[in-house]
Amino acid sequence: MTPRAIVTATSGNVLEWYDFTVYGFLAPTLGRIFFPSEDHFASLLSAFAVLAVGYAARPLGSVIYGYIGDRFGRKPAMLSSVLLMGIGSLLIGCLPTHAEIGNAASILLVLIRVVQGISVAGEYMASGVLIVEEAEETSRGFVGSWIACAMMLGCVLGSGVPALITSFLTDEQIAAWGWRIPFFIGGAVALFSAVLRVQLSESRALGAVADRIKSPIRTALREHWPAILQMTALLIPTAIIYFMIFVYAASYLTGKMHFSTAQALDISTFNLVAIAGLGLLAGYFSDHFGRRTVLLFGAVGTLVFAAPLWLLMHRDALALVFLGQLGFAAFNAIGWALSITVLSEMVPARLRCSAVALSYNSCMAIFGGTTPIVATYLVNRTGDDFAPVYYVMATTLISLPIILRLPRLIASKR
Repeated sequence: MTPRAIVTATSGNVLEWYDFTVYGFLAPTLGRIFFPSEDHFASLLSAFAVLAVGYAARPLGSVIYGYIGDRFGRKPAMLSSVLLMGIGSLLIGCLPTHAEIGNAASILLVLIRVVQGISVAGEYMASGVLIVEEAEETSRGFVGSWIACAMMLGCVLGSGVPALITSFLTDEQIAAWGWRIPFFIGGAVALFSAVLRVQLSESRALGAVADRIKSPIRTALREHWPAILQMTALLIPTAIIYFMIFVYAASYLTGKMHFSTAQALDISTFNLVAIAGLGLLAGYFSDHFGRRTVLLFGAVGTLVFAAPLWLLMHRDALALVFLGQLGFAAFNAIGWALSITVLSEMVPARLRCSAVALSYNSCMAIFGGTTPIVATYLVNRTGDDFAPVYYVMATTLISLPIILRLPRLIASKR
């Protein structure tokens, strides 16, 4: 697969993760603007709830885009998803605030996030499946890891743009109009991606239209539901760690640790770059040492080092917080880098989009998007700042049996 084709296929992932990262980092500001309350915790929780609602819509998007991807092709799914996502970003940027139109502003924000949640359900699935299918068998891990690289670059933009804005604008200016700028930029990224994708070739693995299954979602659920459950469980720690250290921790550092928003965004931006680079290495190593070996290294490392790394992130020194987040980022990079390749290899091509979409988006909806809420609730309920770490470790243990059986699971679908 050519570098140009990889850039074209992965460009939409930049937008997807840019938009959701921007929303996560701006959650404290958006909470005050769209869900005003005398209780800051209530406003923040409401903003995180909207983030979760967007992810909750993904299973519905899986049904829609899984059908499009397996029935009509990977390319139509990729084009439509990126355009809908971009339109949603532009609409949020134009949205009146609660102070201007009252509760209608909150309702409109929720509706837009639902539509975006549906549309992005097809992005990771269609683009990832296509580049893995088009890659040589000996380099699928490395080629697939470019999806994770694009996702993290989107996250870098999603944290870097707010960081740049906070450096030049006052808190009052950001609350008044500055928060809109990142969403307008998201619309521009969507247009760029759509233009690139118009000339993208369809996957050769899909076969002729006449040979495609008419009800791929139903067939996938009927014939491959154990694989879909295993794929979902495999992804859980990856999703939770990301949202814990980059979305929940950002608000925690500014709200309770009293670091500035700019400081929290700066260290997060650097560590997102680290995930992008380390993910490519993980993909390369998986082609040479096997998917199971690399994933097992990440899972065991998470279990051993999660508590010490979380302890570092609760120190008063910014350098120690940075090192703690960097350690989590290193292990998280492995899961993101190998996820699309492993998921694609666990199911046959004729149902690949449907199965991958169902597992990935169900995991993001149930575990990923809810992580900030769960972490916030656990800490406030128990009074234990380490409660989120126990959550991470428990879900990592769930994924271990699937990792250990991975070679057999992959071989059975070839």
